[in-house]
Amino acid sequence: MKKGVITTYVLVFGAVFLLMLGGLLSFISLQLRQTNQKVSWNEALEIAEAGMNYYRWCLNNEVSQNCLTEKEYQDSAGNQIGKFSLQIDTAQSCGISGSTKIISTGWTYKFPNIKRKISISYGRESVAKYSYILKSNVWVGGDHEIRGPFHSNGGIRMDGENQSLVTSAAPDGEWVCTDSFDCSPCPTNYGCRIVGTDCVCPGVFTTTQNSNPDLFSFPVTSFPFDKIAVDLSKMKKLVKEEGQGLYFGPSGSKGYRIVINEDKIKVWKVLSTSMLNGICTIVDFKIICDGDSCKPECPECQGGRCVVRDPVIQSEQFLGEYAIPSNCGLIFFEDELWVGKVDAENMVKGKITIASADLIDSNKETNIWLQGNIKYLRGDGLDGLTLIAQHNNLVGLYSPDQMELRGVFVAQTGFFGRNHYQYSSYCLREKLEIYGSIVSSGRVGTQWISGSQIISGYRKRETYVDPYLLYNPPIFTPFISSQYEIINWEEL
Repeated sequence: MKKGVITTYVLVFGAVFLLMLGGLLSFISLQLRQTNQKVSWNEALEIAEAGMNYYRWCLNNEVSQNCLTEKEYQDSAGNQIGKFSLQIDTAQSCGISGSTKIISTGWTYKFPNIKRKISISYGRESVAKYSYILKSNVWVGGDHEIRGPFHSNGGIRMDGENQSLVTSAAPDGEWVCTDSFDCSPCPTNYGCRIVGTDCVCPGVFTTTQNSNPDLFSFPVTSFPFDKIAVDLSKMKKLVKEEGQGLYFGPSGSKGYRIVINEDKIKVWKVLSTSMLNGICTIVDFKIICDGDSCKPECPECQGGRCVVRDPVIQSEQFLGEYAIPSNCGLIFFEDELWVGKVDAENMVKGKITIASADLIDSNKETNIWLQGNIKYLRGDGLDGLTLIAQHNNLVGLYSPDQMELRGVFVAQTGFFGRNHYQYSSYCLREKLEIYGSIVSSGRVGTQWISGSQIISGYRKRETYVDPYLLYNPPIFTPFISSQYEIINWEEL
């Protein structure tokens, strides 16, 4: 009887123990599986990021056409533990690749159903990172407000208001400040010093309380203008020989005038111009005026005197309105170009690049004359304009009193600015607002003073950098970096 009871107890407790042991083992097994799943979940993200880095390497080494869209992933010990798969969407304009969006999906072989997916956009930094990129010495007037990085390969007198870095690549961090920068007498109270007959100043200095010297930096590395020079011949080949965009050949007259009407462009042939004289202009960083004694920088010499003239449209012929191709917003004019009119503003829809260059006559370089407001139809980076002048990119005499310019303005061999005009009620204008970037080989200038008096140009000037164009500018906007960077990252 007692043996039977003991046996019963043994069986009962043994069954309970086995039941509990089985439950415990099942629990441990479940926890182990969940742990392995958690490890695989983390590894799947690492594998997806590996796919992202792999394709970034492909882009930066210009071998993306030969790179795999699905590839095995190895751990640090060389064991193949999973795979990543890539979906690639590259924005193209005129058949040329721009920013790239990638969706990278990663998974492990242990748990192939556990997948992590990330979306990444890659792009290169364009000149739109800067409000100004200049090759020459420059004087920023006290009225000028600049909201964006400002760089010059020469010296900078920054008397305006800067809200970002101001960098100079002046050799040894110094430059010779001349009369044309109002350095006579030499402003020795502001860091400058007299060396012989020269006034030598710091790479960046100011004589006002407007600027923020804490944001001055010099000397910095010189900006490689040769590397950001626009390939005008490539642009012409695309539009003329390959049928991309729009091409307008030599006008046979004085040039063209256009008005941008959203995704269309109205074009006139300029039949005749009158020449304004008695003006001053900028050549490199020097001021050259009509009537000066002849110098190497003079655009023309007659009787031992400089001749500086400015064309103004007298008559024109309407050629038509042309649709800008949605897949290639590139327009090339092989002649002088006037943009807009004082009473006819430009409205941009989409990403458009317009160039003016004469690649037929090697002795001629063309200019772009800005005569009307340039605005964008929409915000958030959907619209953008780049205007590339073979020589100068200039605001004309007959410009709006309150002028707004949006875009990237490139003066390839000349300067961006406004000449010094006399004898006209249009000489003095009130306010110039620029939303975008200026790239100028020569010294910029949209205001002229005599003593402390503004005698020509715009009394008030503001420049705002446009961050939307940094990675996604119009086609052929110069890039300052060859390396693709992450624009945004998100897990899907």
